[in-house]
Amino acid sequence: MNDVIIFSFISLSAIGIAAAVILYFIAQKFKVIEDPKIDLVADALPGANCGGCGFPGCRNFAEACVKTGKNQGNIDGLNCPVGGGETMSSVAAILGFEVTEADPLIAVVRCSGTKTNAPKKVNYDGPETCSFAHSLSSGESGCPYGCLGLGDCVKACAFDAIFINDETGLPEVNEKCVACGACVDACPRNIIELRKKGKKDRRIFVSCINKEKGAPAKKNCAVACIGCGKCVKTCPFEAITLENNLAYIDFEKCKLCRKCVEVCPTNAIHELNFPPRKPKPEKAVSENKPEPKTIADKTETEAKVLKINKEGN
Repeated sequence: MNDVIIFSFISLSAIGIAAAVILYFIAQKFKVIEDPKIDLVADALPGANCGGCGFPGCRNFAEACVKTGKNQGNIDGLNCPVGGGETMSSVAAILGFEVTEADPLIAVVRCSGTKTNAPKKVNYDGPETCSFAHSLSSGESGCPYGCLGLGDCVKACAFDAIFINDETGLPEVNEKCVACGACVDACPRNIIELRKKGKKDRRIFVSCINKEKGAPAKKNCAVACIGCGKCVKTCPFEAITLENNLAYIDFEKCKLCRKCVEVCPTNAIHELNFPPRKPKPEKAVSENKPEPKTIADKTETEAKVLKINKEGN
């Protein structure tokens, strides 16, 4: 009996030692040596794990920065929207690179279908989520492209940067926005877009994504883009394109001249944070220009001419 116990003990010990040796060599064969700079970069990031950089979390973004830096000698194209230029400069310094600061972005709601512009035609009675309402109907205003106003974007935002305006029924973005893109992904109708903040926070964009023709679009919303193309013809910088009955302003080409805003017949193009327009000066009347003669003046002149003619005869 004792021999059996001893034999079993020796056998199990031998198997354990053999397994440990095998696992050791396997670990050595497939071990991954992690660059210590990854920890340094990760510590320099804000730790929001919002996904705005295009990676699942800050740790993944740090790994991408180190890997990209080794492969191409720079980290161009990588950006942390939460930390902004200051954070990316710190990351670049850790990796020994210089980084070109990217223009700050902000979320923009491209819909003006307020309760006034797009009056309610039906009542929605269902789960209070945009994703469900989108799959079920066109929305209470009847516009199949308009904002549903149920707040999926608000729930997705981790920075309290977007809220539903009770008066208009539309989401509004405030200065807390870090351009993480969570609201963009949450919107089932792709109404929210990341655009450049612009100089002095000035932005011009078509606040509509309706691709219907003019008449149906106007039927559901008074300020819908009708695809007339006047803005395209007016823009001197070729920043506006027209496709599928919808105009779009390229913020990379737009010079904020505002000429397109003036010619839009439905006020579908919005200008934000611009000073009020100066009133057009009235045409001045020349001081030397004689005043038009009245009927009495004309009659008196004609009488004098007739008298002179008679005396001459």
